[in-house]
Amino acid sequence: MQPIHATSDMHMADRHWGKRAKLSYAWRSLINQGTIISFGSDAPVESPNPFWGLHAAITRRRSDGTPHPEGWYPDQRISLSEALDAYTSGAAYAAGLENRLGKLAAGYLADLILLDSDPFKSEPDQIRDMRPVATMVSGDWVYQV
Repeated sequence: MQPIHATSDMHMADRHWGKRAKLSYAWRSLINQGTIISFGSDAPVESPNPFWGLHAAITRRRSDGTPHPEGWYPDQRISLSEALDAYTSGAAYAAGLENRLGKLAAGYLADLILLDSDPFKSEPDQIRDMRPVATMVSGDWVYQV
């Protein structure tokens, strides 16, 4: 799933699907049922920026704050931890690589990024603007500011 689709599609979904739109992009309902969810960007249709997707998943709002402060069908918002899991361990699970990707653990490839700020100490609207300052792939630093 691509969380940014919810914010891109919300007006179209409401217009064409009517009341059924509340059943779409139902991440909270899926997680509550024990579903492992996997997030991606759907680039180049949407921006490949994962921070935009994280923002969409936890706020269900566009960058301009619409549709309202609570977000589109706010009962389907998920936590930052759940969204990060969907982008990391959930994506590894969907690829059948959960035994070597998706978390920092012994025996796993060391793929990680260092951010310019702590997302857990940031306001949800600040997450959209976060930037990596370093990237490690398989234990090797491949990018540093």
